[in-house]
Formats: sequence, structure tokens, C-alpha cells
Amino acid sequence: MDKTPISDALALRATASAFDAQRGKLPVPGNPHRSPDAVAVARQISELGKLITDLGDEVLFRAADQDQAPHTARVITSFAAAVEPVGEAASALGAVAHQLAFLNQTERLRDQPDARDAREAAVRVMEEALATADAALHDGANSLHAASATVSAPSVRLHAARSRSTTATPAMGQLPPGVTTAVASSSERIARGR
Repeated sequence: MDKTPISDALALRATASAFDAQRGKLPVPGNPHRSPDAVAVARQISELGKLITDLGDEVLFRAADQDQAPHTARVITSFAAAVEPVGEAASALGAVAHQLAFLNQTERLRDQPDARDAREAAVRVMEEALATADAALHDGANSLHAASATVSAPSVRLHAARSRSTTATPAMGQLPPGVTTAVASSSERIARGR
């Protein structure tokens, strides 16, 4: 297994992209193209289970390596921490599946006042669960992106930008004598002109 900071950063980014892809598949109540249905929700729960397995494998492969690179502990921590938001999203989708089953069972009772109230409550629970899944996957992706930035070495462009920044320039006392004199003489000229 390649254990360079760049390869680990790429693995973290790829996993973050998988989180984003799962977010993009979440059902959207009221959207005819992405409205919640039991089959799609069940498939996504299964996909999230596979993502948890992938995260576990990433941790296992690195933790079992006897010759770990200095950055490996951060990578292991990042992959391990990412299991929680995926689990939270899967749990939330489980609640969505539960509410969809309830709505399906009570479809024929929809005109009765008690059933109507219960069905409306089920829709609210489903919307909250979908919001929870979305937030969990969003947070997980952001954490993985941030982790990838801390693992990979700064780019050549970043080094170049830092070298051009004002914090990288020498202090006034270190400037060549002609520059200091020129600044002083120009300010004297302005004062004399007044």
C-alpha cells in the first residue's frame, strides 16, 4: 500500500466525495424526481453500510501496517471519525424507511381524522430525519476534506504565494539604505511643499 501523504490525502478526498455523492442521492420530499420511496431508501441504507465497511478497511489497512508513516495516525483518526456521521445518516434513513412503511400501511385510512394527523406527523418525522442525514453527510465530507488538507504537504503554489506575501518581506531595518533614504526624502518633500 502506498503510504505517502499525497496518496492518503487523495484517499481522504475520494471518501469525502463518496459522502457528497450520498448526499446527492438523498430523497427530497415534494420533489417528483427525488421523492422518498422505500426501495430507494433501502438501497441507500445498504450503500451507507458499504461506506462504513470501506471506512473500516481504510482504518484496518493503516493500523495493521507495522511501518507507519508519521502522518498515518491522523489519517486513521480521520477515517475512524468518519464512521459516526455515516452511521447517523444510515440511522436517519432507517427512520425514513419506518415512516414510509407506516404511510404505506395507512394509505387506505388517509381520510380519517386520526389517521390524517398521524400521517402528517410521519411526514414531519421523515423530513427531520432527511435533514439529519443530509447534515451528517455534509459534516463528514467537510471533516474529510479538512483532514486531507492537513495530511498533504502544501503545494508549490502555496509556497510561492507565501513567499510573495507581506509577512515574508524583510523588516524596515533590513531594507537597503537607499530605500529608507528615498522614503524619508519623499516625505520631506511633501512637508516642504506645504
